[in-house]
Amino acid sequence: MQKQFLTLLLIFGLACFSWAQDEKEENIGTETVTVTKAYTPTISDAFKIKSIPNLNDSIALQKKKIDYSIFSVPVASTFSPAKGKASKVKKTAPPILYNSYASAGGGNPANIMAKFYTSRTIDRESGYTIGLEHNSSRANINGVVLDNFYSNSELEGSYKKRDRDYDWGIDLGFKHQLYNWYGTSEGIFGTAPFTAIFIEDLNTKQNYFMGELAAHINLEDSYFKGTDIRYRRFWDTVKSGENRIIFTPEFEFPVADETFGIKFKVDYVNGSFANASLNNSENLEGIKYSHLQVGVNPSLTMLRDDLTLNLGVNLVYGLDSERSDSNFYVYPAVTASYRLLNEVAIVYGGIEGELKQNSYYGFVEENPYVSPTLTIAPTDKQYDAYFGLRGQLFSNLSYNVKASYKAENRKPLFKLNPRNDFRFLSNTGDKGYVFGNSFEVFSLDGVTIGDDVKTLGVFGELNIDVNRNFTLGVNAEYFNYSTETDLPAWNLPDLKGSLFLDYQIGEKWYLGANLFYMGGRKDFSTTVVENTLQQNFPATIIDLESYFDANAHIGYRISEQLSVFVRGSNLANNNYQRWANFQVQGLQVLGGATYKFDF
Repeated sequence: MQKQFLTLLLIFGLACFSWAQDEKEENIGTETVTVTKAYTPTISDAFKIKSIPNLNDSIALQKKKIDYSIFSVPVASTFSPAKGKASKVKKTAPPILYNSYASAGGGNPANIMAKFYTSRTIDRESGYTIGLEHNSSRANINGVVLDNFYSNSELEGSYKKRDRDYDWGIDLGFKHQLYNWYGTSEGIFGTAPFTAIFIEDLNTKQNYFMGELAAHINLEDSYFKGTDIRYRRFWDTVKSGENRIIFTPEFEFPVADETFGIKFKVDYVNGSFANASLNNSENLEGIKYSHLQVGVNPSLTMLRDDLTLNLGVNLVYGLDSERSDSNFYVYPAVTASYRLLNEVAIVYGGIEGELKQNSYYGFVEENPYVSPTLTIAPTDKQYDAYFGLRGQLFSNLSYNVKASYKAENRKPLFKLNPRNDFRFLSNTGDKGYVFGNSFEVFSLDGVTIGDDVKTLGVFGELNIDVNRNFTLGVNAEYFNYSTETDLPAWNLPDLKGSLFLDYQIGEKWYLGANLFYMGGRKDFSTTVVENTLQQNFPATIIDLESYFDANAHIGYRISEQLSVFVRGSNLANNNYQRWANFQVQGLQVLGGATYKFDF
């Protein structure tokens, strides 16, 4: 039976092998498989071994309870820790602040200076300040025949009081200035009529006096922001006088997310000169002037992240009472600034205009050698358009560049007064400034002052703070003028520049320097011809050379209260002319001391 079973099994195996060989030789072909559902695999939970397996031991071991105790034995010790001390931080003593100081000094040629200042608090909300300053010199400029000494004294005082919602204050001021009309053309003396006899009788001194009273009030959390009011009286010793009052209230209102502001201005000036213009051969009638300005300046201020925009207009009514003439002026008042790169680059620009109120006091501040025979009228600054870029390149380096273009009608330009021999020989008492040694405001027709001038300007400035003890700054400005009369812009420079530095050398020494450059200017001199219009007077153009002036000072602190200093002026010893025929002093050295104290 077994043999039969094994025989059948062998035959079946051979048959299967033979069939399989035949199947390999056949072509199976291709099949198309269509996927009707995307494959979405899933992860099944894997079998995890439990961290605490179940014990199914039939024998459970029981833990035996053990009772124990600690046998403590005291150990004698001689260790005694030392008490530690905290290290002390060295504190810098706060600077001692004094409320007053006095300074005085002297030098060549007979230069004298003195200063006094005190600031005192009455209580937590109020206090007052008093300041006094004096500068004078006997001058004695080489080659100058006439007296050329000067003196300048000023006294100021103020009182201020502050409350929670407002503050107010009062300011007082008084000033005295003494100058001489010493600028004469070369060789004028010794020729008729300016002989030595007449020179001895000349009085070329001019004294100016100014008294001022001002008050202000500023409010917080109020639509009325505050106001300033100022009254000034200015006069001289040749019967000239001027009054001026300025009143400027200001309001501010919120409008949605913006701020709407409105400023008012009332500016009134009137005055008189006892003497007539030097373009007249006779001194028959003096000069009077009276100008009133009433202005309103509404504006809308918009703040948008890095953008600040101010949209406004300046409306002014001007009245010339002496000539019974009035005009209404409209000026732009638009300014904007945008931060391009945070503090690195800030673009700014604007276009603004104003009716600028001129005054005898303002002219004297700019040129103290004017004659008391001026024509006073406001300047119509139609617009002043400017565009600039400023910023801080590094933490200690800042810059500012600006280009501007402005148009001004009746721009005051100083020029030499004509030489007037007729007035010198008369008995009018105004001989001190009639031989071409004083200045007037340029007028082509003797009525309208100044010239219509358009000015293109480019300005650049760089300031460096090397460290907290050393600062350096430099700036330069270029001008190009175009006048309505095609005449030069008299006594205006085409280039100006300055450099200054301050250096604190340790705790005791300090020094500083100022350097100035003024480009060339033009003026012209004339001579009065009787019965002839002033535009037909014989004239000579004067080219004023550019000049460079260097000043420096050095000081030493002897103590917290006392220090000494030395100042040098015009270190290049250059007798340049700031105004035609008016040479300045040469090298000047002045030494002095400053003392701080509590008063």
